[in-house]
Amino acid sequence: MSETIAAQIENDKALPKVVTIMGPTASGKTALAIELAQAVNGEIISVDSALIYRHMDIGTAKPSLEEQAGIPHWLIDIVEPEQSYSVAEFCKDTIACIEDILSRGKVPILTGGTMMYFNGLIKGLSNLPNADEKTRAQIQLFIDEHGLEAAHEQLKEIDPESGTRIHQNDPQRIMRALEVYALTGKTMTALQGIKPEPLPYDFVQFSLMPEDRALLHKRIEQRFDLMLQNNFEQEVKNLRKNKALHLDLPAIRSVGYRQMWQYLDGVFSYDEMREKGIIATRQLAKRQITWLRGWEGAISLETGDSKNIDLILPYIR
Repeated sequence: MSETIAAQIENDKALPKVVTIMGPTASGKTALAIELAQAVNGEIISVDSALIYRHMDIGTAKPSLEEQAGIPHWLIDIVEPEQSYSVAEFCKDTIACIEDILSRGKVPILTGGTMMYFNGLIKGLSNLPNADEKTRAQIQLFIDEHGLEAAHEQLKEIDPESGTRIHQNDPQRIMRALEVYALTGKTMTALQGIKPEPLPYDFVQFSLMPEDRALLHKRIEQRFDLMLQNNFEQEVKNLRKNKALHLDLPAIRSVGYRQMWQYLDGVFSYDEMREKGIIATRQLAKRQITWLRGWEGAISLETGDSKNIDLILPYIR
């Protein structure tokens, strides 16, 4: 073995371990992460684009203080629902959390189902420019005058890959891709192809992957009904008192919140809201599973298996 390879192997061994537990919604990630944190003196960092919002507890299945079992949880309740929070901000905040946890001799455990966050952190973010209000205002003016479809067509001409990947009814991502090109003269696709150096951590990755899709669907339905029983409707009514909130915000587009908001607007009945909320949650789980199946480097675990903790521990100790 060459000295270079030997040095690299030794360096990899020296990297501090950071555990990730990924999985679709309602797969039991939180419970497993808490069990693991108790076993290895760990602390949990939430990787969930809904748990970041304050005042959104029931519909996000946010773990209560009792459910957190005395384990410190990071990146929960950090922004207001009307505020934006980017993948870049998540990565910056998460690295700060990891360093803090490691400095106290504890094990960072990242758990959640927002794969864009995991992707940005582990695989690296492209060097994209910060948002520019003037440029955004110009793009918004174009959309107001010509329509979102015209903006999407313009994106397809500039950046065919982004135009294909981004849905024609996704104003936020269409605007961002056009903004990046306007600010840099380079396409989002080109900039995303340039990856930074990997973070100095040994990511030990696990994914909860349910073999029985019907069982997962049942868990999703049961959890949604429990939210309704726990007065999810009143939670959204309280949110609606904030006049800064509307359906186009990422927070209110979250699964469940959008359907309840529309029900309160009179768009459909209570039973339709329930059905659409459950269906939307199943669709989210399907997207998460699809992403995880293409994810390299994660050890697959079965949802609900009592032996999962025993399977994880040898990789960490």
